[in-house]
Amino acid sequence: MSVSVSIVGGSGYTGGELLRLLLGHPKVEVRQATSRSHLGEYVYQVHPNLRKRTQLKFSAPEQLESVEVLFLAQPHGEAQKRIATYAALADRVIDLSADFRLRSAAEYQKWYGQPHAAPEWLEKFVYGLPELHREAIRTANYVSGVGCNATAANLALLPLVKAGMIETEQPIYVEIKVGSSESGAEGNIGSHHAERANVIRTFSAFGHRHTAEVIQEMGLPNVALTMTAVDLVRGALATVHAQVKPGVTTKDLWKAYRAIANENPFVRIVKEQRGVYRVPEPKIVAGSNYADLGFELDEANRHVVSICAIDNLMKGAAGTAVQCLNLMMGWDETLGLEFPGLHPI
Repeated sequence: MSVSVSIVGGSGYTGGELLRLLLGHPKVEVRQATSRSHLGEYVYQVHPNLRKRTQLKFSAPEQLESVEVLFLAQPHGEAQKRIATYAALADRVIDLSADFRLRSAAEYQKWYGQPHAAPEWLEKFVYGLPELHREAIRTANYVSGVGCNATAANLALLPLVKAGMIETEQPIYVEIKVGSSESGAEGNIGSHHAERANVIRTFSAFGHRHTAEVIQEMGLPNVALTMTAVDLVRGALATVHAQVKPGVTTKDLWKAYRAIANENPFVRIVKEQRGVYRVPEPKIVAGSNYADLGFELDEANRHVVSICAIDNLMKGAAGTAVQCLNLMMGWDETLGLEFPGLHPI
């Protein structure tokens, strides 16, 4: 039997990825996708890769009907205004925006610059990264989205933090390089091709709002994210610099990273001695739900570099949301997400 789902905000890049995944999912029936700016248009007119995959037309948010699972793919700040209405339409809600990622209303105001419109709902949502909260997601009715940059940073840090290998009182620096699709379908002047092509541009040296998710989920108050735009459409590459505790060896790191990879079907270790692709690269995971992890350790000064490559629209957004759907419904969490990516591309 198919589970009925609808998407609020289906015309953006994340909404398009959700539609691509859900239309091909063997246990899902997509009922509606909303868009005010493309009301009445065929979905494939906005997402041309879906041509001949669906005859669905965009409907108005006011026309939403009850379904079993509702995905919210709206701009940040919108879902919190109508969350009670959305929850009345579906027993399970998966919100891909930042509205319910943080557990504290005070932290939300600190990082997003405005009061939360529905603070009583924050504790009802489970942070939707299966690698961190798999069991809680299985029984949740409400799951939040994950920041793409926070996902790359959290997964790069996960083996080190879980094994207790790094000096948490020391500063931890995370350099994140991102593609232009992170700016969304509407974009801004900085995401226009003429301004974005052929660049490596640091646009947030520190203070990026996704830092709040890393502090919350990793328990690392001394972590800082630096954001750099690069000439990619899809992709995020997080490079962590930290100090390991005395006595930690490369062999210990192998054990920690293998444990995380063995526990999580979409985590792969990339650490080769030869060949072109010896370390994680976003190009290799484009279109897939995989997160590729790598590491290097300078044992002399205890400096560890941990790397994570993801597709920001997939593992950083829509792919993880569908992975959460699978867990919530009691299905194999890889269902509908088996695509391995393309090479060459």
